[in-house]
Amino acid sequence: MSTEMDTMPTFARTLRSLPDGKRPDDRRLGTLRTFDDNTFRMQPVTDIHNWQNRRDSIRRRILVAAGLHPMPTRSPLNAIVYGKVDRDDYAVERVILESFPGHFVTGSLYRPRPGGKGKHAAVLCPHGHWKDGRFYDCGAEEVQKEIAAGAELFEVGGRNPVAARCVQLARMGCVVFLYDMEGYADSVQLSHASGPRAKDPGKPGYLFFSPQAELYGQTMFGLQTWNSIRALDFVTSLPDVDARRIAVTGASGGATQSLILAAIDERIAASFPVCMVSTAMQGGCTCENAAYLRINQGNVDIAAATAPRPLGLCCADDWTKTLKTDGDPDLRRLYEMLGHPDNYEAHFRLEFPHNYNSVNRHYMVEFLNRHFRLGVPEPLVERDYAPLDVKTEASVWTSQHPKPTGDHVGDAHERKLTSEWTQATDAALKKLSTNERHRVIAEGLNTMVGRLPAEVGPVKWEQANQADSGDCLLTTGTLTVNDHGEQLPALFIYPKHNWKRQVAIWLTDTGKDGLFGTDGKPSPGVELLLRQGYGLAALDMFEQGEFVGTGGRQAIESVRMVSALTEDDPRHGAACYTFGYNPPLVMERVHDVMALAEFLQHGEPELKTEHILLVAIGRQAGPVGLIARFMLGDRIKRAVINTEGFDFNTIDRLDDPMLLPGILRYGGMDALWMLNPPPGTVKAHGSEAAASALTAAR
Repeated sequence: MSTEMDTMPTFARTLRSLPDGKRPDDRRLGTLRTFDDNTFRMQPVTDIHNWQNRRDSIRRRILVAAGLHPMPTRSPLNAIVYGKVDRDDYAVERVILESFPGHFVTGSLYRPRPGGKGKHAAVLCPHGHWKDGRFYDCGAEEVQKEIAAGAELFEVGGRNPVAARCVQLARMGCVVFLYDMEGYADSVQLSHASGPRAKDPGKPGYLFFSPQAELYGQTMFGLQTWNSIRALDFVTSLPDVDARRIAVTGASGGATQSLILAAIDERIAASFPVCMVSTAMQGGCTCENAAYLRINQGNVDIAAATAPRPLGLCCADDWTKTLKTDGDPDLRRLYEMLGHPDNYEAHFRLEFPHNYNSVNRHYMVEFLNRHFRLGVPEPLVERDYAPLDVKTEASVWTSQHPKPTGDHVGDAHERKLTSEWTQATDAALKKLSTNERHRVIAEGLNTMVGRLPAEVGPVKWEQANQADSGDCLLTTGTLTVNDHGEQLPALFIYPKHNWKRQVAIWLTDTGKDGLFGTDGKPSPGVELLLRQGYGLAALDMFEQGEFVGTGGRQAIESVRMVSALTEDDPRHGAACYTFGYNPPLVMERVHDVMALAEFLQHGEPELKTEHILLVAIGRQAGPVGLIARFMLGDRIKRAVINTEGFDFNTIDRLDDPMLLPGILRYGGMDALWMLNPPPGTVKAHGSEAAASALTAAR
């Protein structure tokens, strides 16, 4: 290459895509999205043939977020049902079952009396965040206020509204399982409101809300979802239950569990979430949030995944009051499009605050009476009842069945539980054929990326500066991804005389500056490719170079986190509040690479390339390159990757730029290499070796 080219790098060292001090016009630089944004509108589906794909996408995202993709191998429930308490027209039994070995789900099983002939419809009742959960009692003073306001009819039912719905359903002929959320009532093995924990490599297993737990995708949300699935397993196993008629209903956090379970499990024939579904607040507890859960979807979409099965909603004077104009019309249109308009209903009682009072219970029992053909004469009338004594009639822990202690509670139990979860997931993967295992991992990774190449949309190029070395043109400017509000500083270098119409995307940990040494000259690998007639394309991926203000050669060391809840709340700063609504940085950067590839393939005619190559070098850029190579498929002709020994197992902070929730569940770096087998993707060390490997593979 002529000596004229040696002047080109001098320009490259100072050539920016944007004026000094200006950062890209990129929405990602704005405020992070949170669970309390009023932005979670349902993605409309106007074509009935597209609904199945959309519903499958919603379900898969929930399962990936919950750490249940693949579904762990089910262990024996070892259910214990005992201690029957007879009432006039129903009976209640105590239940202990194991969702994972040694981890107990506890609750009360309501059954109609006398048993009668045939099988009964069944209802799962997650209780939500009421004080003491299954044992909730609002007190004598509060119930009088509720009665005066028309929210309740009776003192006992009003004081114990969680149990009241179970009694009413049992009297109508249903089997009802009211089960405890983690850390409520008889669920004593874990705390409900735990928050971020540090990495503790000195002990086996790990704790929820730690970096390791996030990397495996194991969360309180996932555990409670699994508990609900196992509760459903239990109910369907009962000989007196009609497995074709099982519903789920709960309010607030119990409604979150209801809509999630109905979305992912077809065994739920009808769902009735109360005071939760909205385009606004999505659920404020860590048990309602997980990485990826509400990216590209919100609670209205999740509720919609029940369709065309019966779905009933109730709204109150809380965040759900906006559903009438924002959400309800979309759900009605969906059910009409699917040909089942009568399977959807919504009730708006805005005179009441957040609740599951007798008014909303009445809507629920009428809903189930109709859809399950219970045959109870209407109008349905709720009656008061004799409440269970917590200690002698409701609590499952007795001298016969003692409460867990020692290593069966707290941190020791938590570590054993996460280990059991990992083993159950590994066992599920091992049962699959190689092709099936690859498919499952690919599905998970696609969901985590959250954007397909076909969904990038048009990419607009705006040139800023150009330098001519005689042999090469170096051009800087910005790529604007219109559909996603993203703008990327980019750099292109093309040989002027022998360009092969092949461009290598070159990714480094420091963005486009990484193509050059500190002396401003091209790195050996870049120079080698230019000499052989290849073009080069480089980006400042999100949070690189010009994104961080002054640009430069320092890789970002931490990412912004959502400061959810108050500083003194133990859940404050949990990773789910950030990554449940905002993609991890690794995936944001994968989006950037896909945008660059889209531009090279379909952008400016004079820059259009026949073949795209990929080089990714660095502990941050290498894994991004591997994932981007997988996502782009045959759009990338060849790729050379050097991760510089990076391993996701080394991450020990929730704000680490490389934190990628769930990746270890699928095998970490080994899985990424597995999805990118040679000869299409090869390993190389150093820029010159990478360029040599790229050109040698022609």
